[in-house]
Amino acid sequence: MILGTGHPVRHFDRIDSTNLEARRLADDGECGPLWLVSDEQTLGRGRLGRNWVSEPGNLYATFFFSIAERPLAAAQVSFVAALAVHDTVMVLRPELSPRIKWPNDLLIGGAKFCGVLPEVVGENPTRIAIGCGVNIAHAPEGTPYPVTSLGAGLAVSAVLAKLDEKLSRRLAQWDEGRGFAAIRADWAARALGLGGSVTATSGTRQLTGTFKGLAVDGALMLEEAEGTIIPIHSGEVSFAELEDLRRKHA
Repeated sequence: MILGTGHPVRHFDRIDSTNLEARRLADDGECGPLWLVSDEQTLGRGRLGRNWVSEPGNLYATFFFSIAERPLAAAQVSFVAALAVHDTVMVLRPELSPRIKWPNDLLIGGAKFCGVLPEVVGENPTRIAIGCGVNIAHAPEGTPYPVTSLGAGLAVSAVLAKLDEKLSRRLAQWDEGRGFAAIRADWAARALGLGGSVTATSGTRQLTGTFKGLAVDGALMLEEAEGTIIPIHSGEVSFAELEDLRRKHA
């Protein structure tokens, strides 16, 4: 166990993916809760199947745990984890003023510093892996979007310890879905683009409207000009507020 964390931690110098390791543990009957942490990943993944660059010096971790009931997929956990990362940064580096981009990217000044990948990795009981990649020491180069890091002076162990504390509190608040209304409200208070213009690409359709908030299953609610609400469950989304931020910080 890494000093300061409330849950056991299994540490690896190098691994393919901490989420893949969680899936292997689930296949072997493990239920958690525990953290899987690696100094480096060779097959790190992000949303929509993207690679997540995993050089040493940043946090690559998966929280693996089980729940009594299956939630609305793993979608709700996405927002729980994003809030926990936001809570963590607001304690360790509040001057950075992080924001959350739907559904679970964490940004500073329009640049991404953290991605979250929740997955259901086992059944009976439902076991969930919440993968978190946090840029601490550095930000990768050559990404298709702006990226940043929390900056020098933060130890990976300190970030993990605080994240463990904050995630535990947010999971208790969520209460396996029974407290999702409170999670939605807290998420909305920290969200980027809420109430502003949003463009979403879903399959072959491109939709433009106003970002009205989250549906009960975590879908982005896009209101078209004539008032129709369309739930967006996945795909690329672009927020006018984010584009303005990126131009400002370019």
